[in-house]
Amino acid sequence: MFDYTAPDNLLANRVILVTGAGDGIGRAAAIEYARLGATVILLGRTVEKLETVYDEIEAAGHSQPAIYPLDLRAAKDEDYLELAEILEGEFGRLDGLLHNASVLGQRTPLSNYESRTWRLVMHVNVTAPFMMTQALMPLLEASADASVVLTSSSVGTQGKAYWGAYGVSKFATEGMAQILAEETENTSNIRVNIINPGATRTNMRAQAYPGEDPALNLTPEDIMPVYQFLMGTDSKGTTGQRFNAQEMRKPEPLPSDS
Repeated sequence: MFDYTAPDNLLANRVILVTGAGDGIGRAAAIEYARLGATVILLGRTVEKLETVYDEIEAAGHSQPAIYPLDLRAAKDEDYLELAEILEGEFGRLDGLLHNASVLGQRTPLSNYESRTWRLVMHVNVTAPFMMTQALMPLLEASADASVVLTSSSVGTQGKAYWGAYGVSKFATEGMAQILAEETENTSNIRVNIINPGATRTNMRAQAYPGEDPALNLTPEDIMPVYQFLMGTDSKGTTGQRFNAQEMRKPEPLPSDS
């Protein structure tokens, strides 16, 4: 597992937005960020789940979070611009953006894949992070030290049968991160990196592998060290890299022609 121990004040005074914050890895990351001092914006589709995470953070005595309900399946340009406008009014900047929300879609051969499901998966997993990042770029640029983290998968670097739109979307995520990392490296204080969570005990993992014993996998809380590291100042200057949350090794730079 990624070897990092976060100081208790690592994220003090930082403002961090987490998508898919209602459960799974997003929930664990949001709670950890709040524990380390951040003001966390909980973004997700299901208000009840976000409220539960909100209550957990408040009950623990951490910085008061904010809830921002948004359905990425249906969000349009104006919705992301409204998000940016509200965050600018409330906080004036954004220090961290964790793109965690994804949908799995079908596990079936491409020849049988439903076009409607394909469009949904590509929209949520690729188009939505692009649109959100673009709209929030001025707020990230207003930070003295901003971190953007995208979530990939092992099927995003090696094509595997039956992973369909999800696998293709994660290849696209890898490419988007590479491009954004190069574009921001020498022009801003923004760093961009990728996390592959690996086999983790989440609802999506259970959906993808219904016959698997979930107890064999790490919990979202187990893999938090890399999520902590990339959102804090200890990772300042680290950009354009891919991290495997469950491997104790140095990250490899993303491919580049430079």
